[in-house]
Amino acid sequence: MIDPRLHPVVITRPLEQAGPLAHRVAGAGRNAVIFPLLEIHLLDDETALKKTLCALDSYAMVAFVSPNAINAAMRHIAEWPPQVPIAVMGEGSKAALAEHGITSANRSILSPRDARRTDSQTLLEVLDIEALRGRRVLIVRGESGRELLADALRAQGVEVEQLAAYRRTAPRLDEAARQQLRSLVMHAADWLITSSEALRILLKLVGESMGEEGVVKMQQQNIYVPHVRIAETAHALGFLHVVETGSGDDQLIAALQFRA
Repeated sequence: MIDPRLHPVVITRPLEQAGPLAHRVAGAGRNAVIFPLLEIHLLDDETALKKTLCALDSYAMVAFVSPNAINAAMRHIAEWPPQVPIAVMGEGSKAALAEHGITSANRSILSPRDARRTDSQTLLEVLDIEALRGRRVLIVRGESGRELLADALRAQGVEVEQLAAYRRTAPRLDEAARQQLRSLVMHAADWLITSSEALRILLKLVGESMGEEGVVKMQQQNIYVPHVRIAETAHALGFLHVVETGSGDDQLIAALQFRA
């Protein structure tokens, strides 16, 4: 049997975010391979984005749906209003805020208590809904995305505005990338998947490059996911070996080392 530590670890985050995790994977003695399944693009017209971000102090709270939303928005924010709390889902978003000098030491940051389940429902559990009811909350997100948080807040009487800060697209693979994908699928690998959207894109790309045989082979690979919702998506898509790690890179690395 081949030592599982020799399997490559495939990091599927957008290229801009893949480097730090790849460095940590390599530091843990594993072969890190970066294969982004999502591309992040700035908006063609950022007029509405800039205008809204200039008035952050008019909101009772601002929620960011992802590190991408944070990084796109912070390009236009000189200083975060101290009185405006920030809501985020997981550890990755906290790390993104920290890169911009925003931590729980200098601002109010709200996030789910359980790192194993970071979603709209567990975020709602830590919010002071009574204080938000009847007031305006801003959700910063991509051009498209889930409506769960916005719908849940509106159901509680909160005025919700959603602001697009970036857009996501699936990568267009050239022949070299297709060959790399085929090689990864045909040999054992550990795949780090951090969104349900990326998981669906992966199967689509494999199907286009390798047909049904490749899809079946991909479904037999080891998939590491940080959230129960992504795990549920993986099972629904036919993946057989799914490891739910919990939120944050520390948990991903720990899971890789434990399984090795």
